Amino acid sequence: MTNDYIGKRPALAVALSILLLILIGGAAFFWHLGSIGLIDETEPLFAEASRQMFVTGDWITPFFNGETRFDKPALIYWCQAIAYSILGVNEWAVRLPSALAAFGLMSLLLYTIQWHLARQDDLEQMIRPTRRWLTAALGAAVMALSPEIIVWGRTGVSDMLLVGCMDSALLCFFLGYAQPQKSEVKAPWYMAFYVLIAGAILTKGPVGIVLPGLIIGIFLLYLGNAKEILREMRPLTGLLITLCLSVPWYVLVIWRNGENYINSFFGYHNVERFTSVVNKHSAPWYFYFLVVVLGFAPYSVYLPLAMARLKFWQRSYWRSQERSSQLGLFAFFWFIGIFGFFTIAVTKLPSYVLPLMPAAAILVALLWGDLLKGRKREEDKQASRGIITSAPLLWTGWVNVVFLSALAVALFYVPQLIGIDPAAPDFRQLLQQSGLPAIGGVIWLLCAVLVAGLLIRRRYQPVLIVNVLGFAAFLVFVLTPCLFLMDQQRQLPLRELSAIAVQAQRPSEELVMVGFKKPTVVFYTHRQVNYIKMSSTAAQYIQTKAKKTAQPPSVLVLAQQQKFPEMGLKPTDYENLGKSGAYQLIRVPFKN
Repeated sequence: MTNDYIGKRPALAVALSILLLILIGGAAFFWHLGSIGLIDETEPLFAEASRQMFVTGDWITPFFNGETRFDKPALIYWCQAIAYSILGVNEWAVRLPSALAAFGLMSLLLYTIQWHLARQDDLEQMIRPTRRWLTAALGAAVMALSPEIIVWGRTGVSDMLLVGCMDSALLCFFLGYAQPQKSEVKAPWYMAFYVLIAGAILTKGPVGIVLPGLIIGIFLLYLGNAKEILREMRPLTGLLITLCLSVPWYVLVIWRNGENYINSFFGYHNVERFTSVVNKHSAPWYFYFLVVVLGFAPYSVYLPLAMARLKFWQRSYWRSQERSSQLGLFAFFWFIGIFGFFTIAVTKLPSYVLPLMPAAAILVALLWGDLLKGRKREEDKQASRGIITSAPLLWTGWVNVVFLSALAVALFYVPQLIGIDPAAPDFRQLLQQSGLPAIGGVIWLLCAVLVAGLLIRRRYQPVLIVNVLGFAAFLVFVLTPCLFLMDQQRQLPLRELSAIAVQAQRPSEELVMVGFKKPTVVFYTHRQVNYIKMSSTAAQYIQTKAKKTAQPPSVLVLAQQQKFPEMGLKPTDYENLGKSGAYQLIRVPFKN
C-alpha cells in the first residue's frame, strides 16, 4: 500500500527527499558552521590567503604572511574570497565552500542511487518506489553522517572542494555512461564530467584528473568496452573543455612566478608527496585500513560484505549486464582505485582517502537496498543475484554490535587516553567534567543494544537506520559541544590576544610569535607575524634588533607563558598586555 501511495505521488517522494537533504545536510554541514573559530594550523592558511586575494585584488598568486603560498591551486581561494564579498570576512565564509561541496555531492549521490534503482526496477518489471527512495536516502545519510565527511565538510581547506568536484565528476560519468544509447541527456552528463574535472584540477592539481582517469580506466578495462565508451564521451571535445577551464590560471601563475611555482607545486607538493615522505607524514602500509574503519565508522563494518555481494570476480556476468545495473561495480573500482593509489604513495594523511567515502556509502546503501526488496520467499532471496543470505549478514551484524560497544568503552575512557596539549592544558580535565564522553558512550552503547535486539529477532532492515540515527545523536549531543569546548580552550585565547595586539600595536611595531606557529594570529590581526620557533633564537633576534636604530623602540611578543623565562626575560623586562589561556602578549622595550 505504501509502495502504491508513493509510486502514484512522485512529487511527494521528491519533496521528502529534498526535506531529508535539508535536515541531514543542514545538521552535518551548516549547523554552527561559523560558531567556532578557525582551527590551527591548516585552516587559517587558506583563510588568510583568500583574504589577501579579496583585499589586494590579486586573483593569480596566493600569499600568506607576506610570502607566496603555492601549496594548492586557486579555486579554493577564489571560492572563499567570493564568500567574503557576500558574507564578510568570517569563519562562516571560510567554511562555506567546503559545506556547499559536501551538500552538493550528497544531493547528487542520492539522485544517482535513486536513478540506478529505478532503472533496476524497470529491468525487473517491479514497482518498488519506497525501496529506491529509502535506499537513496540511506546512502546520502551514510555519506553525510560519517566522521571524515563531517570533519572536512566543516573545515575551510581544499580537501572537500576536491572531493565535491572529483566525486561529482565520477557520478556524472556514471550517469552518462548508464543512459540508453540514444538518450538526449547522455552528452550533457559527460560534459558535466569534464567541467567538474576542470574544477578538481583547479583545486588540487594533476590528482584531479589522474584519479578519475585511473578509476574509469580500470572500470572500463574490466568490462572490455573502453573503446566504445571513449567514442561516446567525445574525449577531444571534453579535453578541450577541461583545458580551457583549468589551464589559463596555471599559465598566468607560472608566467608571474616562473620556476618557483613549478618547483614548489608540481615538484614538492605533487611528485615528492607521492615518492617520498613530506613534512614527516609517513605511516605503515595498513594506515588507510585504520582510516577507513574509523573515518567511515560505524558503517565500515559492512564494507567487506557490501563488496563480497557484488561477486566482482565474475567478470563474464558483469559484462553481460545492462550499464545501469553496474553502479555497485563502479563504486567498488572507485573505492579500491583511491585506496590503492594512496596506499602506494609514500606520504600519507587521513584526508587523502576522503574521496572514497562516497563510494563506500554507495556500496553500503546498495547492500541495504537488497534487504528492502521485499521478496516473499527466502529461497528467492538466496537465488537472486547479489541478494545476501542471512548468515553473513548476521555475523556482520554482531561485528557491528562489538564495534559499537568498543566505541562506547573507548569514549568512557577518552579523558584518560588523550594526551595533554600545551596550547590547551586544561582541556582534558574540562572534557571529563563536561560529561560529554559519557554521553557519547551511552549513545553508542544504546545503539549496540538496539542492533543486538534486531539481530536476535532477525530484523535486519532497521539496523543501518539505528547506526545512522546513533551518529546523528552523537553529532548533535557530543561532537558539536566538544568542538565548542576545544575552541574555548585552544583557539579562543589566540583570538582574544590577537584583538588586543591590533589595539595595542604601534605604527611599524613588529609582532613576533615564539614557539609553535599559529597561523590564526595572522588571520585575526590582519597583520604580518614573525614566527620564531626556538626561544633562544627569539631572544637573540630581539637583542640584535635592539642594537639597531628602530622606531618604535619595542616589539610585541606572543607566546606561551613559559617561553619568556626561556628567552631570558624577567617580568621587569616587559610590559604585560594580556593573558588568555596558555598564552601571553607582552611588549618588550629595546634597551640601549
